[in-house]
Amino acid sequence: MAQADECRRPPGPRGHWLLGNTPAYDTDRIGFLRRTHREHGDVFAFDERTVFVADPELAHDALARTNSSFLTELTPFDTRPDLDRAAAQADAWMSARRTVWPGLNHAAAAAADGRTVALLDALAGLAAEREVDVLPMMRTYAAHAIAGYCFGRDATGIPELLADNLEITEPFTDTSYRLPAWLPLPRHRRFFRVHRHTVDTLTGIVRRRRADPGRTPADLLGFLLAADPAMGDRTVMSTLRGILMGGHGIPAAALTSIVRELATRPRLAGDLRDEAGSGAPAARLPLAEAVVKEVLRLHPPVWLMTRTARTATTLGGWTLNPGDEVLINPYLIQRDPRWWERADGFDPGRWLSGQAAPRAAYLPFGAGPRVCVGAALALRQLTLATSRLAQAYTVESSNAAGAEPRFHGRLAPSGLRARLRPGGPARHAT
Repeated sequence: MAQADECRRPPGPRGHWLLGNTPAYDTDRIGFLRRTHREHGDVFAFDERTVFVADPELAHDALARTNSSFLTELTPFDTRPDLDRAAAQADAWMSARRTVWPGLNHAAAAAADGRTVALLDALAGLAAEREVDVLPMMRTYAAHAIAGYCFGRDATGIPELLADNLEITEPFTDTSYRLPAWLPLPRHRRFFRVHRHTVDTLTGIVRRRRADPGRTPADLLGFLLAADPAMGDRTVMSTLRGILMGGHGIPAAALTSIVRELATRPRLAGDLRDEAGSGAPAARLPLAEAVVKEVLRLHPPVWLMTRTARTATTLGGWTLNPGDEVLINPYLIQRDPRWWERADGFDPGRWLSGQAAPRAAYLPFGAGPRVCVGAALALRQLTLATSRLAQAYTVESSNAAGAEPRFHGRLAPSGLRARLRPGGPARHAT
């Protein structure tokens, strides 16, 4: 690694004289990143304000210094971010995280096992008679699952609200060009309209529940309203909003990749069915959990993580100015043969051998103080859903082999279609 006094900025491709690297990147994002990684190394500059990182130790360094030297991803069109305001919001979120964490741990997540299976079975019926587009189905499943976990019987309308929020963010993930929020573009107007509606809706649910102290459902909202010291309505709302957003698109993308693996690996599906048929509880489904972990390694839904320099700082000897962005690439890190044997091969057995995975090179839920607060819940629900899919259904797909991942937003196979036939896979399948 070069030292700061030798080179203050990392090397990188020059790109177009006017448009820089953005056109090449938006045309083929992962292809551009692979080429640039090969040519310029683990740290390279995209432009004068953006640095990509594919080094696991440096990635962990940036993640560990989040909230001090770095901030998490900011508003998608915030060309001149207010770093002080973002830092204050980060401090408030960290306080809320400490309160909400027990409501998302393994024990709390286990209470939702029955609902997880029932909801999956209800939606799988839609894919019993014909092939369906898997990603929208899994988005519906994930939206209902996280809405029910957070709000219980008060979740009516929340899945549709989550779908609207996903829709308004997609235009910002399809291009790397950033335009100021004050431009009266349709996507900007819709973004603010849906954001206001989301805040108003969630705040209304929180206030109605608080006004009825005799009603204390066993959901996450009830847990937060019972916190001591008490949390304000706005803090409860913003905490739930963050959990809803993270618990929607990410699990849906992961489950879509899981369906693809089950469709192309009937022998694995048979092994999973045997494990599920043994009567083991969700806490003891090692093969299903290994499949989830391997899918998250090869196809991490959060394939890029953004950190913004809060102050002037360095990363691995390179100088960063306030507002500079560091884009961490778990996709490249988790497929790097320097850290992983059979790096591009699908091998759930690596998680069953008892040999620890390279910690720094496995980042499906991030790391540091902003590691995903719902990681335990997500891993348990994904494990249970994987086991149930293999136990109760035969997964068939006419295009699984050609459903390539789409490197926009959350990483998932693009256009994957599948049919879920009731009844598990034949055990003799290869």
